Amino acid sequence: MSSVFDTVIKGGRWFDGTGAPSAVRHLGIRDGRVAAVSAEPLDETGCGTVIDATGHWVMPGMIDIHTHYDVEVLLDPSLSESVRHGVTTILLGSCSLSTIHVNGSQAGDLFGRVEAIPRRHVVAAVDGAKTWNSAHGYVAALEALPLGPNLAAFIGHSDIRVALMGLDRATRPDVRPTEAELRAMEHRLTEALDAGFVGMSSQQLLFDKLDGEVCRSRTLPSTYATTRERRRLNAVLRRRERALQGGPDVARPRSLVAMAVSTLGILRPRLKVSLLSAADIKAIPGVVHIFPWIARVLNALGGDFRWQHLPVPFEVYSDGIDLPVFEEFGSGAAALHLSDQLERRQELFAQEEYRRWFRTDYEKKWGPRVWHRDFFDAEITECPDDSVIGKTFGQVGVERGGVHPVDAFLDLLVEYGSKVRWRTTISNHRPEVLNRLAADPGVQLGFSDAGAHLRNMAFYNFGLRLLRRVRDHERAGRPFMTVEQAVHRVTGELADWYDLDAGHLRVGDRADVLVVDPERLDAGLEEYAEQAVPEYDGLSRMVNRNDDTVTAVLVNGRYVFGAGQRSPALGVERTGRFLRAGRRKEQA
Repeated sequence: MSSVFDTVIKGGRWFDGTGAPSAVRHLGIRDGRVAAVSAEPLDETGCGTVIDATGHWVMPGMIDIHTHYDVEVLLDPSLSESVRHGVTTILLGSCSLSTIHVNGSQAGDLFGRVEAIPRRHVVAAVDGAKTWNSAHGYVAALEALPLGPNLAAFIGHSDIRVALMGLDRATRPDVRPTEAELRAMEHRLTEALDAGFVGMSSQQLLFDKLDGEVCRSRTLPSTYATTRERRRLNAVLRRRERALQGGPDVARPRSLVAMAVSTLGILRPRLKVSLLSAADIKAIPGVVHIFPWIARVLNALGGDFRWQHLPVPFEVYSDGIDLPVFEEFGSGAAALHLSDQLERRQELFAQEEYRRWFRTDYEKKWGPRVWHRDFFDAEITECPDDSVIGKTFGQVGVERGGVHPVDAFLDLLVEYGSKVRWRTTISNHRPEVLNRLAADPGVQLGFSDAGAHLRNMAFYNFGLRLLRRVRDHERAGRPFMTVEQAVHRVTGELADWYDLDAGHLRVGDRADVLVVDPERLDAGLEEYAEQAVPEYDGLSRMVNRNDDTVTAVLVNGRYVFGAGQRSPALGVERTGRFLRAGRRKEQA
């Protein structure tokens, strides 16, 4: 075979993203597309880039379906922390939050506390970059940036509500949108779908709270929407065959049922629904058996329903009390309400009345919740007092004469504040259950939250960690899925469901490529590290890195990353594109 290619990737084990058997192949790339997949070596004459992938895996770039990069992409469009781990397509606009219509101050209130992105940076980023006032304008603004990965987007329900009702009216339980406002919401959603958005995200979780001063500590605007409002917006999504991403309130099973059942198409088109989140929660271990059952029943009845699932242990870190799970009970929310008033927070922690309140909340172990509320399962990793490092708050209390774990926690926070850093695993702690969820067809693999909770979570490389687990189980003779299936689950399966031109690596497909050294899928993928984010005044971001694992990443045929080193083009020249939903169907 003789032809001129821009790039040749030779001799790797090739996965096409469909779940079909892999094989050793040579790939030729031309004009951003796969031009050849050959069992025989390709002619490299005139080829600008040749990548020797012998002994490596060559697969489609991964898709991250749940991120909060909406702010960071305006400041650093390379989004290199995800790209370096082989993610080549990223979905924005999760959890009802987007920056399509809101201004900087409103975006700061929406994103700052919920997603733990410093409010001042949100305000500055949105106000500094915003040239758009519509979904079409937003897409044009993104396409003018030197994007690293490809982007797709949901429009946020809270974003739409705030734009049409104002933040105050949108977060009052006694205020309902007028008929004119409801029609305008439908119009804004329709406009976004016309611009190629994959759908709408909506949130009902009541421990997500607003930042700022105007409406501080109220829940997100979408949580105030009536059933009538949600049905009208869902009807738009049904007609257009686009997706609803939802976050039901774990404390109100009724909201979960309502969002899940909305997928059914009885006397109407069915609705694609992806809900947060299927997890093996330590606090309520029995609930993990319910998730697959719900998906199977709804899909058997004609729905198109998926759970989102993070396929790695959900380990979180906290600087003092700055962790979202504390929002789920009153005493924790009261402390986070004072996030900008640290002296008052310290005073609060010292008050016996507050401590009694916190102990009461801590002892409530029953009912729906996210955090297990066990300070014997909370290891201190950093503290000015070296004697407590490596111990749990419960152990510290025992050593201090039987002090209640809550008091041991608060004593350290009174003395050292956010200099006390600790960690715990909230969910996905049982490997056998994690494997079962990862292989379940009613589950979508994602929910990384990349770009948010910079000091709390580090799931940018979740796909690589999944591949490692699948490879290890195959080698041990205990497979729970094949490597081909695992690749399909984080690439082609997601692209097909969201109807995006991504996730496959066949002739004619977009040349978004990940090359992995399977021998370096090792424990280094889980090692804790931190990296300063210049765009956030050097704020330290938690990361997991093993840079020897990923040997090459290509976006639209352009080499952008490999072996821990970014290409000079990444974030300087536009390699990524805005991917419009529906294009795959148009091409069929």
